[in-house]
Amino acid sequence: MNRSIRRLGVALMVCYVALFAKLNWIQVIDADELANNPLNTAPIRQDFNRARGAITSGDGVLLAESIPNPDVDSEFERLRVYPEGELFGHVTGYFSFQFGASGLEREYSEELTGQTFEQQVRGFADLFVASENVGNMTVSVRQDLQQIARDQLGDREGSVVAIDPRTGEILSFWSYPSFDPNALSGTDIEATEQAWALYNLAPGTPLRAHQYQDRYFPGSTFKVVTGSVGLETGTVTNDEPSYPFVSGYTAPQTDLVISNFGGRVCGGTLPEILAVSCNSAFAQMGTETIGGELMVQGTDSWGFNQDVPIDMPAPAESFFPPDVVSNPPKLAQSSIGQSDVQATPLQMAMVAGAVANGGTMMRPHLMTEIRDRQGSLVDEAEPEPWLTPLSPGNAETMRADMIGVVEDGTATALRIPGFEVGGKTGTAQLGTDPP
Repeated sequence: MNRSIRRLGVALMVCYVALFAKLNWIQVIDADELANNPLNTAPIRQDFNRARGAITSGDGVLLAESIPNPDVDSEFERLRVYPEGELFGHVTGYFSFQFGASGLEREYSEELTGQTFEQQVRGFADLFVASENVGNMTVSVRQDLQQIARDQLGDREGSVVAIDPRTGEILSFWSYPSFDPNALSGTDIEATEQAWALYNLAPGTPLRAHQYQDRYFPGSTFKVVTGSVGLETGTVTNDEPSYPFVSGYTAPQTDLVISNFGGRVCGGTLPEILAVSCNSAFAQMGTETIGGELMVQGTDSWGFNQDVPIDMPAPAESFFPPDVVSNPPKLAQSSIGQSDVQATPLQMAMVAGAVANGGTMMRPHLMTEIRDRQGSLVDEAEPEPWLTPLSPGNAETMRADMIGVVEDGTATALRIPGFEVGGKTGTAQLGTDPP
């Protein structure tokens, strides 16, 4: 009898040890594999049912919140809604059961759901507080400025980026076409799949945030960079050199002429050629005055060919071709924003911002602060310099030259009575023919 009991006890102990080992193997060794298994929807369902904080604009307008799901038959308790719809589609992004998240919803998912280490620690301290441990976010983008950007751009494909050059705060971040995140964040699976398919078939790829995720030819707006590189390297001043008054420029090693717009004749010093956007002069400046090595180094100092530290997912990297060092014809084209030069709208807004901010380019950001349900500060964005492509003196020189573009150049339409406005126009030519 005692021997049988001992045998049974040993057998039970072996079963217990085996079960304990298997359970720990699953929880530790196989955890990642099981969590990432496409057939395992439990983590997604858990995330979609988890409490999520609100997102509010810089001028106090509600942009995103979670509400009780009006569909009582749904397995999901909450519904993520976006009161401003497509106006902030590229800012908030979507939060979808089928398609994941984009925009701020993706970048700050842990903060919105209260999953950061600091928020978890606070959660332990607030065990007896009857509220959910989430983060409510305020962003710098303003609803009134966003509305103006949309109204002014209308149904023309393009982007508007407005930055406070002193802090790097993005005040307007609009791109057309946009999308309504409500259509992708609902709990009706069939409806959201249809919306996803339609958006992916729509012209202009509305799900992409073109203002920072796509690159374009900067055209003549790039002449601000070329002129600034000339100033910073000491090869150019506002007085010298004075470029010849011609209708075009032919770089070494080619017989193709870079023509001025409309075949007009232009030339002169930096303020003069910037005001009229003189192709021949800036092509010569980059090729002969500055040179390929300094142009490559100079554009790198402006943020080209490197990641932009914006608090949004998957930013595109603006590009200046490094092979221009041994290719004068390509260098000439690149110096006026053509050839292989590509930049995001965000990048060129940051270029103008650096000139306005005494030569310092601030790190661009949208999040300004995150607070918990009790209103205590969880995180706050601090102004942070990213690059310093210009000295204060050279920045002031370029600033005055850009004001000249508006006062007596190609951008007179930007004049605002009572305000000092600087700018630079630009039109990129597409195709293989030289400008």
